[in-house]
Amino acid sequence: MNTLRLGLLRGGLEIKQFLRSRESVVFTLAFPLILLCVFGAVFGGEIAPGVTFTQYFAAGMIAAGLLSTGFQSLAIQIPMEREKGILKRLRGTPMPRAAYFIGKVVMVLVIGLVETVLLVTVAALFFGVKLPATGEKWLTFVWVSLLGITACTLCGIAFSSLAKTGRSGPAVVTPVAIVLQFISGVFFQYSQLPDWMRGVASVFPLKWMTQGMRSVFLPDSFAIRETSGAWQHGTIALVLGGWIVLALALCLLTT
Repeated sequence: MNTLRLGLLRGGLEIKQFLRSRESVVFTLAFPLILLCVFGAVFGGEIAPGVTFTQYFAAGMIAAGLLSTGFQSLAIQIPMEREKGILKRLRGTPMPRAAYFIGKVVMVLVIGLVETVLLVTVAALFFGVKLPATGEKWLTFVWVSLLGITACTLCGIAFSSLAKTGRSGPAVVTPVAIVLQFISGVFFQYSQLPDWMRGVASVFPLKWMTQGMRSVFLPDSFAIRETSGAWQHGTIALVLGGWIVLALALCLLTT
């Protein structure tokens, strides 16, 4: 209980530090919104009866926002704090190491919630994205978001060990995040990508997160246009759950 309490207090501090960092706010919160507005203004044609590219793109950007908040931000922040000696100083305090990571998780959950609300609001108000009309779709939205951001958070903590210095963090992490977005159905229709590219993307969480978000924000009739011809909710849950277990094991081995 003491560790959890310290972790929650640490989470409040992490949120304050995040909001005070202009770079973090811009690239984690503002950048997905900017992309949504730019692509929404440029590409407005229909890709299926009653479905515009903007609606398709908005669903993918909501998933990409969770990737940015969980994976990208932590994989960059932790090496920077390691290089500044923050982690070494924390090890010299009575605070358990687990409390530090609980604080990071709290920060990711809060910022991820804020970003998701912002993206959904902008998409609904300005780009015609319809909010889920049934309780079942809202439930799908919740569990896809929770499994997705949990997997991304754990992957970000584990991946942070690859950057040897704080300066190398963005150079190591950002290309990975960008490539995943391009091959996972965020910027392009997933079904139009080459087979080998879809095969690579299907290994990683983002592809399944975007597919889950499409099942929430696009009509059920669009499922036939997925490569499998269905939303595959069971497979989405299985893959994201598998990544949570794998990433947790990597975290224990690398941190």
